[in-house]
Amino acid sequence: MTAIAAMMTELGTRARAAARLLARTPAPAKDGALRAAARALRAAAAEIKAANAEDMADGEAKGLGKAMLDRLMLNDARIEAMAKGLEDIASLPDPVGRVLAAWERPNGLKISRVSVPLGVIGIIYESRPNVTADAAGLCLKSGNAAILRGGSESFRSASAIMAALRRGLESAGLPADAVQMVATRDRAAVGAMLTATDYIDVIVPRGGRSLIERVIAESRIPLFQHLEGICHTYVDKEADLEMAKSVVRNAKLRRTGICGATETLLIDRACAATHLAPLVTMLLDEGCEVRGDDAVQAVDRRVRPATEEDWRTEYLDAIISARLVDGVEGAVDHINTYGSHHTEAIVTADPDAARTFLDGCDSAICLWNASTQFADGGEFGMGAEIGISTGKLHARGPVGVEQLCTFKYVVQGSGQVRPG
Repeated sequence: MTAIAAMMTELGTRARAAARLLARTPAPAKDGALRAAARALRAAAAEIKAANAEDMADGEAKGLGKAMLDRLMLNDARIEAMAKGLEDIASLPDPVGRVLAAWERPNGLKISRVSVPLGVIGIIYESRPNVTADAAGLCLKSGNAAILRGGSESFRSASAIMAALRRGLESAGLPADAVQMVATRDRAAVGAMLTATDYIDVIVPRGGRSLIERVIAESRIPLFQHLEGICHTYVDKEADLEMAKSVVRNAKLRRTGICGATETLLIDRACAATHLAPLVTMLLDEGCEVRGDDAVQAVDRRVRPATEEDWRTEYLDAIISARLVDGVEGAVDHINTYGSHHTEAIVTADPDAARTFLDGCDSAICLWNASTQFADGGEFGMGAEIGISTGKLHARGPVGVEQLCTFKYVVQGSGQVRPG
């Protein structure tokens, strides 16, 4: 057995034992542990920032882009946000043990469908170290053990966060092995996780296309599929221009490196005369590169020509592709052709156009008159999220505590036997 295989067996064995305990842990104990973990994060802020400074220095030396460095960076505000996120998760209703449905059969059998944890969840993610706390907290609240494998760029930061979380759990009387990290940068560890069928029940990948494609190709474990966020904002002919400018600015530029950032702007050809130039000029003036079709290029010489590949690109940077479309049907057709089924928004005062858009887009999240950057479990009132699932089975959209549960049937009888 290789060293990595042996490590995965050890992690898996410990996680499986912790999961059995967590499945029976009452809500007050889980919530107390989450709050203790939040306190431990705050107490370890200096240690976490020191580890992050080393990661940031390495990232800069390796030439990581501005958006990637922003995803990697931790400061007091982001550490506090992680701690607050754990407390928010603790305040949510317990997702375990909920009676999802109940009925009685003519023979007197009482049948209930009851929510239960999935078991052991493996999370593979890249540069954002705050995922460590979010994922661990969501798994704990839903009664699951977690094995996390972060990206090499954030290895020190994620390790420091994990150490604080484990101290918090132990101080509250729960096993530290409820949350564990794969303590190596070796990419072979990803392959070991994807084949650990004896220990891991579900894999959640969070990262770029190359990671997701590898996970889809190699995993022998069910996935919560999190594809890239090729998100769109469509400005309809009935859109208020000032609202459209505000929504587009936020959707693209608030944080360019998150999966909910708009990557393509679609504008109704019917309002090009009034809306196209103000929107494009605003983006350019705020430092956003615009790559457009012929009509968009005609607005400003700073616009670069868009290629076919641009419509399929998640930039994660201050770059946006833009084109005119023939009304809401044209927007829906473009989105369903080029999108990644993540998040789409329409800006319009016309409820009929909005309904056509919301019904027609085959995506996990669709918004009307709001920024795509609301694609976030915390903004949905879910405390936090482990990712945005772009698949259609079991969970879709933000994956929070309820989505990290499955169910079983509980049947109560009074001595019934099945005849003949």
